[in-house]
Amino acid sequence: MNSLIRNTARCLRSGAAVYMPRQADGRVWTSSARFLCAAADVQKALGDIVQKDKVVVFMKGTPAQPMCGFSNAVVQILRMHGVDDYASYNVLEDSEFREGVKAFSNWPTIPQVYFSGEFVGGCDILLQMHQNGDLVEELKKLGISSSLLEAEKESK
Repeated sequence: MNSLIRNTARCLRSGAAVYMPRQADGRVWTSSARFLCAAADVQKALGDIVQKDKVVVFMKGTPAQPMCGFSNAVVQILRMHGVDDYASYNVLEDSEFREGVKAFSNWPTIPQVYFSGEFVGGCDILLQMHQNGDLVEELKKLGISSSLLEAEKESK
């Protein structure tokens, strides 16, 4: 942890310009070292966040009040499977955080779902996993028994 603090302080003190790789259109972008260090800190923080809980959802709004249909669909799918104990982060609260989430996963849209630190995907992928039964299997790997599986057993 001390090395992280020292490196961050070094970046902030330097304030040097950093040249970004040449873009496809031939332009060269510059950015301050402060911006790059802040971006690196966000990426490290996101790495820690997705490792902390079995299921992590970056979404627009909260599970109690989703602010977009796709985030709502993810919440409903998890709810159908009885997954109520998961970490959720409202990306609408901070635009830098929202952009950091997109950069971290290299995925352009929100919501984003992680299982045990691994990026699963967004709403469309979670819906597909739900429909083809893969979600039940993935939850089982996390030690989470799907409510849908339990309901199916009871109906037999």
